[in-house]
Amino acid sequence: MNPGESALDLAAKRLERAVHVLEQRLSEKLRQAGAEVGGLFDQDRANLAAELDRSRARERELEEAGAQASVALGKAIEEIRAALAGQAPAEQ
Repeated sequence: MNPGESALDLAAKRLERAVHVLEQRLSEKLRQAGAEVGGLFDQDRANLAAELDRSRARERELEEAGAQASVALGKAIEEIRAALAGQAPAEQ
């Protein structure tokens, strides 16, 4: 204890140091939490991108199936019209 310092001054200094250490630790914890949250967002973004890719692939498959169904339906319509008209269907 310095000659000009009272017990109250010493307690105040100790409190200031403790608050400073607490602020540093809190800052470090917040930085770590932010990094973890950022990592979670990156993981979610990657998962969403993968799901979007799968959805787009499925969309292409469905479009192809729709095109094939349209061709088959067109042929069936031709056959029905030919049958109703009493003609043999045109060969392709």
